[in-house]
Amino acid sequence: VQLVESGGGVVQAGGSLKLACAASGRTFDVELMGWMRQGPGERREFVAAIRAATSMTFYSDSVKGRFTISTDGAKNMVYLQMNSLAPEDTAVYYCIGRRHTGQDEFLVNTYEYWGRGTQVTVSS
Repeated sequence: VQLVESGGGVVQAGGSLKLACAASGRTFDVELMGWMRQGPGERREFVAAIRAATSMTFYSDSVKGRFTISTDGAKNMVYLQMNSLAPEDTAVYYCIGRRHTGQDEFLVNTYEYWGRGTQVTVSS
């Protein structure tokens, strides 16, 4: 499975961005898709995930109410709509995926597939 992100950029605080992730390959194996981020000098942080079969969503407390994850199954796309962005949202955002739903969705180390990332910079 290959994941390619797009949509990053520079935005002022309070603004919005929409990230997209294009999945290709054995996508029928993937049960869970999501996003994680890593800011400068920080550890990796789970952001959001969505189950392919049920569209159940999961969000970290830091983005809940501001970010929305969605999919377009027909196009194998995953999106992250980010609103009310703040400087602390500045990070490289990675699209992630895995085949299993039995593990904690919030643990980034359980994801098998990773994109190369897209930079999001929020200026104050």
